[in-house]
Amino acid sequence: MARKIRVKRIMQLRAAGLSQSEIARDNHMSKTSVSEVFRIAQERQISFADVEGKSNEEAYRMFFPDKHPEETIYEQPDYATVHKELPRTGVTLKLLWKEYRDRCKHHGLTSYGYTRFCNGYSEFTISQNLTNRLSHKPGAVSEVDWSGATMHLVSPLTGEDIPVYLFVAVLPYSQYAYIELCLDMKEESWLRCNVHMFEFWGGSTTRIVCDNLKTGVINHPKEGEIVLNEAYEALANHYMTAIMPAQVRKPKQKASVEGTVGKIATAVIARLRDETFQTMDSMRTAVANALGDYNCAPFQKREGSRIQVFREEEAAYLRPLPALPYEIATWKYGRSVYPDCHVVLDKNHYSCPYQYAGKKVDLKITDTLLEIYLSGERIATHRRFPDYLSNQWSTRSEDMPDQFQQMEWDDERIRKWAKTIGSATTEVIDRIFADLQIKEQGYNPCMAVLRLSKKYSATRLEAACALALTRFHSPRYRHLQAILSAEEDILFQSQEKEKQREQDKETQGYIRGAAYYGGLNHD
Repeated sequence: MARKIRVKRIMQLRAAGLSQSEIARDNHMSKTSVSEVFRIAQERQISFADVEGKSNEEAYRMFFPDKHPEETIYEQPDYATVHKELPRTGVTLKLLWKEYRDRCKHHGLTSYGYTRFCNGYSEFTISQNLTNRLSHKPGAVSEVDWSGATMHLVSPLTGEDIPVYLFVAVLPYSQYAYIELCLDMKEESWLRCNVHMFEFWGGSTTRIVCDNLKTGVINHPKEGEIVLNEAYEALANHYMTAIMPAQVRKPKQKASVEGTVGKIATAVIARLRDETFQTMDSMRTAVANALGDYNCAPFQKREGSRIQVFREEEAAYLRPLPALPYEIATWKYGRSVYPDCHVVLDKNHYSCPYQYAGKKVDLKITDTLLEIYLSGERIATHRRFPDYLSNQWSTRSEDMPDQFQQMEWDDERIRKWAKTIGSATTEVIDRIFADLQIKEQGYNPCMAVLRLSKKYSATRLEAACALALTRFHSPRYRHLQAILSAEEDILFQSQEKEKQREQDKETQGYIRGAAYYGGLNHD
């Protein structure tokens, strides 16, 4: 969701030598926010070393003491003891968190939630270089990576080879593996693969160990805080798991997936090397069959198979999945709420409470939902219209005021203006209002049409409306603007005048002169 300026992250990237533009672009931040942090840091001579040991809230208050005052109320866990206790039989992070929570409750202190507790432990183990323990607990860790080796599709049209990348994930305890095929290695593909991985296993793990790829990790310094990709961090919070990137050039910290990648190269890629695939569906089917055989194959130095150990020993330790899967979200910042109490996204209109008309809001966009935020607070939620629809309205009646008397323009005044221009313009305005459930939705499109009379003259607008009515059921501004800019209305007017003259000739008739009736010289 929209939130406060991430001061600590900006200062960390500033210390790493990134420019303001790079920080804003790579972290989906406002350039204004990044510039403000740079300015304050310069004025007050604040460096990253001054905020490195502080929490995000403390760093924020250091830069903006007058905004969002808040005190730290949480009791810090003893992560050194947590790390010593974990290797003992049956001890899990969840058990240690419950004990910590109970101690805090007994002494009247406020405890961390489970996710924050796990994230803190993740940061502690990395900072203390303790991630090299190779003993594994069931349901504790997922190791994920891209396979270096790729497969290929053959285009049925051109015969061209299209590379296909393999996302590989493994549960270190059971060595149960998951593979997904992708046409790219971009952020969205990476996030979807992680979601599908948990769905394949039927649960989530306490931690995810990944490589330092840009789609997951922005910066992993030797000293200091790891900077995670915001979207990947949001996914981890959704599934209550902690992201633990392996240290740079430390492959043993994700040895299971490194080994699985090599085995997958033999069990899947090499096995299918002589097959030709022209569609992703056929390749997915073949890879799924090969993966099933790999997971069912007996261990060489251990009883059972990967799938057997997973089902009998590990599956019960996975956390239940949330009711809804994580949805990949993008943000649009600084969108205006128009006087009709709507914001516009992809030419579709979504309502906001009328109190926010004229404000700037942020939009959180997923595949199915649109959420509207103001100052970090969600003020409206709508089902998102599909990409193929435009000029649609999603209006909640509770967002609309009882009446719009305070507005400068209303439907009656708009219709009066249209009548002064002409009948065709009046018809266009009437049709715009007729297509909408709430009349206030028509104020902006009607005013846009009528203002064309100031730019092109009322006569030309009337002609353009007459012409547009022959082409469109309910002409809008874009139709009329196209006609006027191309001067089609002028040609239409001349054609209509010519037609009128022809009609007048046909109806005038032939009048005989006075001589026919014996007049003039025949008196």
